[in-house]
Amino acid sequence: MPFKTVLNIIGVNQSADDVRSAVELCRQAEAHLSVLVVSLISPPPFAGYGEIVLNSWLEERRSDIARLQEQAAAIGGLLERQGISFRVETLYVEVGWADTQIGERARYADLVVMGSHARSDAALGRYALEGALFQSPAPVFLMPAGHASTLQPRSVMIAWDSRDEAGRAIRSALELLVQADTVNIAIVDPQASTNANGEEPGADIATYLARQGVRAAVQVLAGGGRTVGEVLCRHARDIGAEMIVMGAYRHSRMRERIFGGVTRSMLENADRPLFLAH
Repeated sequence: MPFKTVLNIIGVNQSADDVRSAVELCRQAEAHLSVLVVSLISPPPFAGYGEIVLNSWLEERRSDIARLQEQAAAIGGLLERQGISFRVETLYVEVGWADTQIGERARYADLVVMGSHARSDAALGRYALEGALFQSPAPVFLMPAGHASTLQPRSVMIAWDSRDEAGRAIRSALELLVQADTVNIAIVDPQASTNANGEEPGADIATYLARQGVRAAVQVLAGGGRTVGEVLCRHARDIGAEMIVMGAYRHSRMRERIFGGVTRSMLENADRPLFLAH
């Protein structure tokens, strides 16, 4: 397994379910688990003519820090009973710097893991994903609720579109693909051209994977009026994929929506683990 250091990001008020799932992944990979417990600093309140209400804000900060340390201690106690190598760290950070500081921590991991509770956290989820995906070289593994997650998948679906991000995702997941029993390369409504998908869409990446020892089948899917994300999610369910490997894309920061359309759709709707790289 290529993943020897796994970073699990959780929120300060979340349950330990995400951590337990990360523990099982680390057992499979014989990896060290680093847990980062994150609390976002609330902006200071204002009252009257711009006067900062310092007392209440400082009391809130003290309470936040105490809760953060309490959660870290609880996670540490849980991990001590699991028989794996681990470390628990805390991050108390302003919202505007959350993605940057999470990205800095993710640089020293081989894989960043986020469970369903962290992903659904309205405050933390977006910043954790943006920091890990776009401000570090590590791939991100997203574990959905209600579906078993594994780093030893028997069936993998690759969402392929001939872009650099998809290529990086494949290279990051290569050892997982080599070990899988079946690998399906899914392409939605490709346009055959020499500078994009080639004259036979999917043939080039299938040949590349074959030389790496991956036996992959190419499946060209028709959109039929549905979005690319909908087609991919449906196909993953139909073939029983245990993991989806895909590139992650984002819009310019000048736009309100950070994640690109297909990436956003998959993040919102995929009901099986996503392995993402940018």
